[in-house]
Amino acid sequence: MPNSFGKLFQISTWGESHGPSVGVVIDGCPPRLPLAESDIQADLDRRRPGQSDITTPRQEADRVEVLSGIFEGCTTGQPLALLVRNADARPEAYAEMKENYRPSHADFTYQAKYGVRDHRGGGRSSARETIGRVAAGAVARKILSLAGGVEIRAYVTHVHRVAAPSLDHFPTLAEVEATAVRCPHLPTAEKMIATIKEARAAGDSVGGVIECRVRGVPAGLGEPVFDRLEADLAKAMLSLPATKGFEIGSGFTGTLLKGSQHNDAFVQKEGGVGTATNKSGGVQGGISNGEELVFRIAFKPTATILQKQQTVNVHGEASELQARGRHDPCVVPRAVVIVEAMTALVLVDHWMRHAAQNHTFKF
Repeated sequence: MPNSFGKLFQISTWGESHGPSVGVVIDGCPPRLPLAESDIQADLDRRRPGQSDITTPRQEADRVEVLSGIFEGCTTGQPLALLVRNADARPEAYAEMKENYRPSHADFTYQAKYGVRDHRGGGRSSARETIGRVAAGAVARKILSLAGGVEIRAYVTHVHRVAAPSLDHFPTLAEVEATAVRCPHLPTAEKMIATIKEARAAGDSVGGVIECRVRGVPAGLGEPVFDRLEADLAKAMLSLPATKGFEIGSGFTGTLLKGSQHNDAFVQKEGGVGTATNKSGGVQGGISNGEELVFRIAFKPTATILQKQQTVNVHGEASELQARGRHDPCVVPRAVVIVEAMTALVLVDHWMRHAAQNHTFKF
């Protein structure tokens, strides 16, 4: 189904931006997992709107409600249903979008596909849909941390033309959360914030890049052909609103190297085999090799801006649109936790598939 993701650990998100609520159903969560609403709420708080002066001013508490799947503090193995109610919806701000298509938004394509669309904030095309992903990702993150100590950390490396220097260490959560833009390099973070504020003051928007690093992933996750680990990570990331690019390891810059420069030599490490370098980004032949996963996602500038733009209406007639409503002038700071959530969902699903295939039978 188009609203579901994953094979063994499967999630189905539901709800619209200005409907009564949004949420997710998780099927395949293992039983006896200690889980409380607070485990989920921490990540929802990092995603919620109105948390700083460089995000949308929409005010939502985004308090999660567990409807099923938990009994006496543990999961039961039955579907987990998680709900977040919408409180600060203002559908009247989108009246003009009922007739006019917003440039570079999903208005026209939704109409072309379904013959009907929810113009209030974009309905399902709104990034508010990602609440369900973040809630489910928090559950997946809890499983990974208990199963093998997997640690996932995403952070902003670029905003428009402002770029942070490469990190020489795995950043702490405190370093990432030190500023509203979630760039762990403080001098660069200040420039990024100024760039976002400048764009917002002009009624415009900017894009950026998020890097994600994961440590503690064992060798062996992923499949060698269609369900390659990097392919599923790419699908997960490019399913997010406003994404336009994905690269892993050396990515596109790797094309500038020769094989002798790019190959990751195998070496002996504590606990087994490792690599001297990590241009592969932790994946070789579609399967994790035990090194850090390292990948990057490009986010376009927010499509809805507060400047007048030329467009057409639902009748195909030339029109002019000046959008209203409340929008992020740059989506990347709030997308950091969403990237982490999708990463956790991919990894826990592959972990379960690996265990099912390789540890069910003994020959």
